[in-house]
Amino acid sequence: MHPLLNGIIVGLTLALLIGPALFVLLQTSVHRGFIAGLLIATGIFLSDLTVIVLCHTGFSQILGDDPRQNFYFSLVGGIVMIIFGTVTFTRKPVIESPDPEIEVVIKVPGPAIYVLKGFFLNIANPGVWFVWLTALMSVSATYGVNSNSLFYFFAGASIMILGTDSLKCFVAHKLKRFLTPRVVHIMNQVVGIMLVVIGGFLIIEMFVDIRSMIPFVKPQ
Repeated sequence: MHPLLNGIIVGLTLALLIGPALFVLLQTSVHRGFIAGLLIATGIFLSDLTVIVLCHTGFSQILGDDPRQNFYFSLVGGIVMIIFGTVTFTRKPVIESPDPEIEVVIKVPGPAIYVLKGFFLNIANPGVWFVWLTALMSVSATYGVNSNSLFYFFAGASIMILGTDSLKCFVAHKLKRFLTPRVVHIMNQVVGIMLVVIGGFLIIEMFVDIRSMIPFVKPQ
């Protein structure tokens, strides 16, 4: 099978995984619109490319075989997610005025803020590094470390992830018309709680092997 097709299949699989970036992507698309969600997706895409390049150039040796076991990496990642989660949880939904003569001034973050938010939220997740590092080792064993096939594989995977994330933004934005301010507020709270829980999990796991306490989860 051509490495580009392999990359597309892997990218589609990764796009279906549930993670903190997915929650923020959908929440932003509903709360701020399709373009804002697309900017978040762009930040995620750029962070994926950054992780791939750093892993390929040997930066992964600093993190070890499993970046999730790196103390400072997990600490920073956990703190970043807790901060994002707290801000999201406390955010109030924007209620549009029913009177067209009343102008509602809404302070909207600039495009760079959305891109940076997607970038840092994704790159701060040790799981992202683990996934791409594992993929790099697997593909390198098949096609060779310096093979052009690596480019085709990761190009296919990255483009597929960006495409599916863009589709998620579009669908979430279209569903906005069916959502009341109360539902949007609840969504903000749920996403915020999820981010705080994931961030807390990363920090706590540095001191306690939580996975070994769960019967159906095998320690990595």
